Amino acid sequence: MENVVPFKIQILSILGALLFMFFIFRLIVKGRLREEYSILWIICTCGLLVFSFWRSGLDIIAKYLGVFYAPALIFLGAIFAIIIFLVHLSVVNSKQHRQIKDLAQELALLKDQFKEKNNPASK
Repeated sequence: MENVVPFKIQILSILGALLFMFFIFRLIVKGRLREEYSILWIICTCGLLVFSFWRSGLDIIAKYLGVFYAPALIFLGAIFAIIIFLVHLSVVNSKQHRQIKDLAQELALLKDQFKEKNNPASK
């Protein structure tokens, strides 16, 4: 016996996913969200749209994977996406930390060179 999602919930989930997709695109257009970070959100929203239209898809995939409770797949996917996103942010953070350190060192050298050129008597 398959669980059938009521039509009202299906419409609400489709509208919610479309509104979220619109929100993500607006953030990209306004320059508040970079394209590289938006890819994960767009993929997740497309996944929600697929399961909103394909009403029994989650049950079919859960049965194929041997998962007893089909909605648990949504949580598993969300956890997996969060872990990937956190690893990506850690890599970006490490790269920016190195760049900030290099820039601070270059700035200190430039300040020192500027002081030497403007104060020839201090030599």
